[in-house]
Amino acid sequence: QAEADLRELLAIPSDYAVLFMQGGGLAENAIVPMNLSARIAVPGARGAVDFVVTGSWSDKSQNEAQKYCQVYVAASNQDDGHTTLPPAASWRLTPGASYVHICTNETINGVEFQSLPDLKSLGSDAPLVIDFSSHVASRPVDWSRVGLAFAGAQKNLGPAGLTLVIVRKDLLGYALNICPSAFDYKTVNAHGSMFNTPPTYAIYMAGLIFKWLKRQSENGLTGMAAMEARNIAKARLLYDALDQSILFYNRVQPDCRSRMNIPFYLRDESLNDTFLTGAKAANLLQLKGHKSVGGMRASIYNAMPIEGVQALVDYLHEFESTRA
Repeated sequence: QAEADLRELLAIPSDYAVLFMQGGGLAENAIVPMNLSARIAVPGARGAVDFVVTGSWSDKSQNEAQKYCQVYVAASNQDDGHTTLPPAASWRLTPGASYVHICTNETINGVEFQSLPDLKSLGSDAPLVIDFSSHVASRPVDWSRVGLAFAGAQKNLGPAGLTLVIVRKDLLGYALNICPSAFDYKTVNAHGSMFNTPPTYAIYMAGLIFKWLKRQSENGLTGMAAMEARNIAKARLLYDALDQSILFYNRVQPDCRSRMNIPFYLRDESLNDTFLTGAKAANLLQLKGHKSVGGMRASIYNAMPIEGVQALVDYLHEFESTRA
């Protein structure tokens, strides 16, 4: 039932397998290349894989993949501090690459692909692999542009312990010899995600979330369309407050801004601790930014109602009125 509801919710085509696995997104950074990197490799040679590095998570992915394949960085936004996204037309795609990997939402840096790249229009036949762990089920997916998508469940789908993999069936059957059987997508699919004992409670909980998501409505929209509209409204509310502020700011180029993870900074960073202490007193929790980028960060996943975002905006205004 969980799979059926998920297929309906995300409009997953019938020629895609839905796998309920374990290990989280970090494990998939190894499992994906173990399954796909040899897809068109010369026997005995390491397969070529392209990575578009747009932040901390895609960088972790390409570093892990180097153990199993020849990695090429097709594009990177490192030079601008991960505050933009390299235009797809500028990507240096490798002829004969087994796949192209992107992280569609970078939680730490706060950048998000607002639409998926069309590799065919760029002259590439490689399947697109997307890590959509941090914004899965926050918006519709254009499956015509995706070969494989994976996500840890814990951001938007349910408790930690469940990993979702959605893979086009023609990409099954290319696992490296070193790939453990429990991580071989073809094997997992052939056994209905029960080749080894599945995380049954996590799947059950995720199934409840799928049903909840299907019931959501927003301005006449339902399901994923409703969630996208709601998430756009939440993000716009906070970004507008930051852009209009003289004390707070966001560094990300507007057309690349994440709807799920919004990092922001004080122009006077000596006020950071004071801000966070006051936020906690106002029941606004977990706002400290990642140690690698500093500042603050608001994660406004599906479960966060717009009232929670409004409460943060009200606190931003209050803090600024007394200290700007």
